[in-house]
Amino acid sequence: MFTLTPDRSAVLQALADTFIPALADGSPAGSAGLNLEKLQDALREQPAGAQAEFGKLLDLMEKPLLGLTWFGPLKSFRKLDAIQREQLLQSWAASNVPQLRKGFNALRKLCTLLYYGGSMAEVPAAWGHLGYPGPDERPVDTPKPIHTLHPTQGAVYECNVLVIGSGAGGGVVAGELAQAGHDVLVIEKGPYCHGCDFTQREVDMLGALYDAKGTLSTQDGSIGILAGSCLGGGTTVNWAGAFRTPDYVLQEWAREHDAPHFNTLAFKESINAVARTIGVNTNYTRHNGQNQALWDGSTKLGQEVKLIPRNEKGLTDSDSDFRALGYTSLGDAHGIKQGTLNTYLLTAFEHGARILADTKVDRVTIAQGRATGAEAVHTMPDGRTVRVTVKAKRVVVAGGAIQTPALLLRSGLKHPHLGLHLHLHPTVVVAGRYPHPMNSWHGPSMSVVNDTYTMLHGTNFGAKLETPPTHPGLLSMVLPWRSGRQHHEMLRDADHLGSFIVLTRDRDGGRVTIDKNGMPLIDYALSDFDRTNMLEGVRAAAQIHVAAGAHTVYLPHGTLPTLHAENGVLQNPAVLDQLPHLSWKPNQFGLYSAHQMSTCRMGGDAATHPLKLNGETVEVQNLFVADGSAFPACSGVNPMLTIMALAHFTAQGLKNQVKQAAHAVPLAPNQGQYAPQL
Repeated sequence: MFTLTPDRSAVLQALADTFIPALADGSPAGSAGLNLEKLQDALREQPAGAQAEFGKLLDLMEKPLLGLTWFGPLKSFRKLDAIQREQLLQSWAASNVPQLRKGFNALRKLCTLLYYGGSMAEVPAAWGHLGYPGPDERPVDTPKPIHTLHPTQGAVYECNVLVIGSGAGGGVVAGELAQAGHDVLVIEKGPYCHGCDFTQREVDMLGALYDAKGTLSTQDGSIGILAGSCLGGGTTVNWAGAFRTPDYVLQEWAREHDAPHFNTLAFKESINAVARTIGVNTNYTRHNGQNQALWDGSTKLGQEVKLIPRNEKGLTDSDSDFRALGYTSLGDAHGIKQGTLNTYLLTAFEHGARILADTKVDRVTIAQGRATGAEAVHTMPDGRTVRVTVKAKRVVVAGGAIQTPALLLRSGLKHPHLGLHLHLHPTVVVAGRYPHPMNSWHGPSMSVVNDTYTMLHGTNFGAKLETPPTHPGLLSMVLPWRSGRQHHEMLRDADHLGSFIVLTRDRDGGRVTIDKNGMPLIDYALSDFDRTNMLEGVRAAAQIHVAAGAHTVYLPHGTLPTLHAENGVLQNPAVLDQLPHLSWKPNQFGLYSAHQMSTCRMGGDAATHPLKLNGETVEVQNLFVADGSAFPACSGVNPMLTIMALAHFTAQGLKNQVKQAAHAVPLAPNQGQYAPQL
């Protein structure tokens, strides 16, 4: 387990002061916001190999041999002067050695997030120089409507259906089955937060609500992955976009994966049922600065833009409601967003479902080819742990496309495609600086979409143009760092920045495996095909910024290509033309994912698809999957509504199966099962 020794702590403080030097305007140095306890907690969420690697990196920085990594003086990092420290980091950022680029980006992200995303008490001047007012401080004092289980010693639970995960997939299954009268137990790895628990401070909420405390990434460190890990899962922390699955995607899934149910009226009815339950609407048409810029710039260029349907209700035109919307990716304190926490999970609880949060499932138990329950560990508020055993007639796994395959692999499943075909909707940020305040951290994180580039070159693949949350911590991580002063200047008056994201529907995928401790390992390399589509989206986003009135546009590459415009006319188009000719190796540009899909895909061919069309695994009876990992391929749109619809569809089949079970003739232990080919 990673430990912060005094020497490692001192190195990190020196690094933080190099990434974020104290400046004459009163901005404190980075160590002022370096919460070492939170940093250590985040690192301990990583696989053992990653923890050991990070420890070796810090230890190297205490040795004179460090000089060999950048052809500098043979001195430890702390013995270098300020200029030399910065030169070392710049050398690593541009290095041809992948491990050095990885080390640079890991250190950069940690230091900048902890500084800019920390509390104002820790960094009193930082937010003021950005123009950031800080979290919504309206008082919230509402009781928790769901009462979760709190075992204080080893416990054994029995249920009809065990649901592992409580997000877009698990929450819907739990609500549907409990309402139909079935005995349901929901286990969630993360905590149950409600109301005032959502402090809306980035570091605190990333640590509480996201997998790996917000530091989940690919093994090479090149792609940061945001995945909800709390009661309600991704629906508690997402950006509220409720997109219907495009017809061409459903047709592709049906045709290429022998999954005709995606083209049926029944599946569309599941989409409609979910949309009604979570209150999908386009009634709220007030945009923040960056969404308005996406609308204005697109229309000036003759491109169609549309309102994004959102699952929110009870909104007024008040400034307080508008402001509150900007923080719901850090937890919705005011109950505006209708995720599973406020809908399906509440319904499940009201119909007798038991819910156990703060509980990690080690494995699904299997006997004679059938799922029989699970073994888990519950963590109490004081940090102590107790073992939990569940005996269930059916098990539904809905931990997301990273954790679901990891759990199934830990449980002994061996399908050759389990964990493969990982799709991430790889995303880059294109930021523009405007002459007027944008205040993009308020209002809906995303309310406008440009779909002009979603189907490029006659294919079903391309990129969507949307907008992200822009709170300082996340913004500081996505904006390229060339030097401490340059990075500070980019963030100065960040209230004038507007950001678009280029969300790529990736054709080519990665994989999830597990290490010797059963922790998920994520491997993904952006293919040439997908990068080409992504860069077309980047060019389009930059042109839209210029058309909307931005005078400076920052392109998403570590060398920081920068565009300049006057009166809506780009002054240096050659910079944009050269973008595809830059080197796009891992950790040479910022790449992110908020959508993970397809690692346990559903389809008609059991040899290549780990799931049957009803969601049951082909290897184990009574073991189902109901989350984004079941997608035959990626959805091409923000996947919440598609996941919920597929879970709803799967739940209807489960209801019928449970009814028929009492009258069914038992199968022989191996009858009807997938047999791995040796």
